[in-house]
Amino acid sequence: MSANDMWLNKIKWDEHGLVPVIAQEVGSNDVLMFAWMNRDALAKTVETGEAVYWSRSRRKLWHKGEESGHIQKVHEIRLDCDEDVVLLKVEQVGNIACHTGRHSCFFQKLSTSDKGGEWEEVEPVLKDPESIYK
Repeated sequence: MSANDMWLNKIKWDEHGLVPVIAQEVGSNDVLMFAWMNRDALAKTVETGEAVYWSRSRRKLWHKGEESGHIQKVHEIRLDCDEDVVLLKVEQVGNIACHTGRHSCFFQKLSTSDKGGEWEEVEPVLKDPESIYK
């Protein structure tokens, strides 16, 4: 590791070498998505200026938007007080962050009543996912 990478040591990586990451939209402050990064993903994000995550299911680096074109241009990177969560302030290209074709992955809201609760979709699909992923 070079002296230029020492900043990565400040992060408290979990037992799998990962850190949780929240992507938040610059300007609106909408929380767009949650993902994971390993050291390589975070270093690549800093190097390219675009969000690169670690896909736990595919076990490989994932450049956000590599298939959809909905990249995230990183404006700022922050580390929380416990140094175990990263916040990316991003510009979401194409206004779609979610693979469901919505602006945010957090489109389901719990509505509660005396009969219990249920999840309702509160954000519209902006683009049919079938047309995004071919």
